[in-house]
Amino acid sequence: MKKRVVITGMGVVAPNGYGLEAYGAALKAGRSGIRFVPRMEELKFGCQVGGTAPEGFDLVKEKYFDSEEIQSVNDNISFASVAAVDAWQDAGFTVPEAGDDRVDWDAGVIAGSGIGGMDTIAETLVPLVNDGKCRRMGSRVVEQVMNSATSARIAGLLALGNQVTSNSSACSTGNEAIFEGMTRIRNGLATRMLAGGSEGASPYIWAGFDAMKVICRKFNDRPQEASRPMSASAAGFVPGAGGAFLLLEELETALARGARIYAEVLGGMVNCGGHRTGGTMTAPNPTGVVRCIRGAIADAGITADQIDLINGHLTATSADPGEVKNWSVALGLSPDHFPMINSTKSMIGHCLGATGAIECVGVVLQLQGGFIHPSINCGDVHPDIALWEKSIPHTAVHAPDMKIVIKAGFGFGDVNSCLVFKKWER
Repeated sequence: MKKRVVITGMGVVAPNGYGLEAYGAALKAGRSGIRFVPRMEELKFGCQVGGTAPEGFDLVKEKYFDSEEIQSVNDNISFASVAAVDAWQDAGFTVPEAGDDRVDWDAGVIAGSGIGGMDTIAETLVPLVNDGKCRRMGSRVVEQVMNSATSARIAGLLALGNQVTSNSSACSTGNEAIFEGMTRIRNGLATRMLAGGSEGASPYIWAGFDAMKVICRKFNDRPQEASRPMSASAAGFVPGAGGAFLLLEELETALARGARIYAEVLGGMVNCGGHRTGGTMTAPNPTGVVRCIRGAIADAGITADQIDLINGHLTATSADPGEVKNWSVALGLSPDHFPMINSTKSMIGHCLGATGAIECVGVVLQLQGGFIHPSINCGDVHPDIALWEKSIPHTAVHAPDMKIVIKAGFGFGDVNSCLVFKKWER
């Protein structure tokens, strides 16, 4: 029999807020974290706006790392570490002392990232190697550029002894980490898993997307209006950065220790469209998307008409209308019976490997708080999805009876992920 999995802790570093209270308030208010980024202008990017670290975060991370450690952690690692430690403590656990040799063999971490330490590679590794100055790099560069160093850093901070790994599946990374953590607990291989993702804020991470002309360049003078999912005037996604983690825990253990429970992860699904039937590196195979959504619903043991909210992938690209139509096909629901659908990216941009985790924290905050956050900047709904307009919230919706939210991520490479969350009720 599968073990039930609940969420007992969360931590978040999002462009529009650090910490659960600030982030939740920003979502409810429809407050954007997109800003003008001077460095992108200096480098002559077409897009000059992004979702960078929330204001004051440099002061925050000083509480988590000593002066020496701060020199050896880049944005990707610091976002992940802060969010993971916050989630751990939010669940009621303490951070062990450095001299404490005890290991928690029942707890692990899956810490994903899409591109990871590209800023360190570009700013430190490549210039010093090209100048023949390898010895000046110091001994800790590998920690900043190796993808698995993020999960290893978190394991060291918290003395985690179960599976410790870092996944990478483009935009699907954060959701996939949560799915894998859920699966491990379900199968009795772990009691607790920190699961989530992070991504640094760097022009070296975002440059390739600017070259592809898939990130927004029409709203550089109006940053907070730049991310426009489901809008007729959407002009590409806005790059973002941050990190988030959920502490997943086996239900019986959580109840036994009297833990506060946010929500239950009912089920999920990950798959790939195989780059067929229209699927490519940059476009999803609709059949793969539909199968992923339906697989998650089946795994969760619910029916489509029980879903109160869809938190879509919805990036503010030409793929948005197709995604909404794929949801309609997958759920078998007409526009007249369609659940509410929103896009967190309208306020935070597309945080790449961190996006699924940051948005999943947002989903749980909506369930717990009984509200549906608005999708901002889409007053001019795309004509191809006009039939679904009544399901798109433009202001926050009071929803105290909301019980089930489905969350998806459809990523670069035709990879898909979908999770089903349920409000916790004893």
